[in-house]
Amino acid sequence: MKNQAYRMAMLYDFYGDLLTDRQKEFYDLYYNEDLSLAEIAENYGITRQGVRDVIVRAEAYLTEIEDKTGLIRRFHTMQSQLGEIADCIRQVTDLNDKRLGSDELEVLASRIQSLTDKLIQE
Repeated sequence: MKNQAYRMAMLYDFYGDLLTDRQKEFYDLYYNEDLSLAEIAENYGITRQGVRDVIVRAEAYLTEIEDKTGLIRRFHTMQSQLGEIADCIRQVTDLNDKRLGSDELEVLASRIQSLTDKLIQE
C-alpha cells in the first residue's frame, strides 16, 4: 500500500498539471488529504462511484503518460547514478588527501561535488 501511495504521489508530482481541474481536486483529496471516496462524494454532491470513476481515469491517464515518457523511471535512475558519482568523488578526495595532496585535484573534486549536490537537490 505504501508503495502504491508513493507511486501515485510521484505520478501526480510529475504529471498532475495535465489532469483536468476536477481530476486534480479529487486526486489531491483522495491521495494527499486522505479523504474517503464517500467523503469526497458527500462534499461534491455526487455518488461515491462518480468520485471513484474520476480518480481511476486520472490514475490511468497518469500511468499512461509515464509509460510513454518514462520520466519518473529516468529520474530515479539519475538520482541513483548521482549518488554513485558522489561516492566516487569522496573516494577520490580521500585518496588525494592520503597520497597525492594535489590542490588542483581537490578543487576539481570539490567543484564536481558541488555540481552533483545541486543536481541531487533538483
